Amino acid sequence: MDSKKLLVFSDTHGSVQTLKAVFDWAKKHSPPNDTICGAAFLGDGISDIQYAANITGFFCDWKLVRGNNDFGYSIPEAAVFDFAENRFFMCHGHHHNLYGGYHTLIAAARNTDANVALFGHSHVPSQNTENGVLLVNPGSVGRPRSRIGSTFAVIECTEGEQPEVEFFGIGARGEIRKVKL
Repeated sequence: MDSKKLLVFSDTHGSVQTLKAVFDWAKKHSPPNDTICGAAFLGDGISDIQYAANITGFFCDWKLVRGNNDFGYSIPEAAVFDFAENRFFMCHGHHHNLYGGYHTLIAAARNTDANVALFGHSHVPSQNTENGVLLVNPGSVGRPRSRIGSTFAVIECTEGEQPEVEFFGIGARGEIRKVKL
């Protein structure tokens, strides 16, 4: 079966060295070696993306949204895209009352017929499914607020199956390891 992977990350906040480690790792896991075919950035560090991509040479099909700390960019605060038979709604999350639950986020995703909602802002990785919507927060590359530390996610989409999420931690020396939440 055909499978595609989407790199999902958020909240770099100027941590270009850590982001560089993520891009170096992703470059090794991109075609033709593996199946990372796209990347979704969920805001707060847009200026870091181009800089780190140029240093590492990691370029792919980018999906970007602006966060509450991305001033002066004409990038949208929310977006919808299709990837490997799934519809994704993505936002930073600061306009979706995340600390009061996921009701607003789920409603926004369902209004676009998305089966996956990607969000950041809280700097804490999470995954759950509510009302038929897979909710994924990759955590933070730059300023983590979880016991795991800096994290990102990879979502694997296989034809005819539900998307599967894996989380990865970024060590102090840039080493990448799979982590469980």
